[in-house]
Amino acid sequence: MKVVRFHPDAEAEMIEAAAYYEAQQPELGRRFLASVQDAVNRAVLNPHLYPIVELDVHRCLARTFPFGVLFPERPDKIVIMAVMHLHRDPNYWKNR
Repeated sequence: MKVVRFHPDAEAEMIEAAAYYEAQQPELGRRFLASVQDAVNRAVLNPHLYPIVELDVHRCLARTFPFGVLFPERPDKIVIMAVMHLHRDPNYWKNR
């Protein structure tokens, strides 16, 4: 199984989104994190199942929440470049 690494900015935006959801409703932040983890797990199992959005970067959609997990596949790992809200500027993460 491939190793999963989060870009520091991707990890920060995931934590920020979880805190936002938790402030809206108890346990919603936890459900958001579980949804992101599910997307990461699916990406690890079959990275080529998900469409390429830029060069070699794939996007796996989270279930229930309007977020996508963006990742390039490497021979030995998956690098999570962004945990992106789907209504945000789609190019903001490209300088990572």
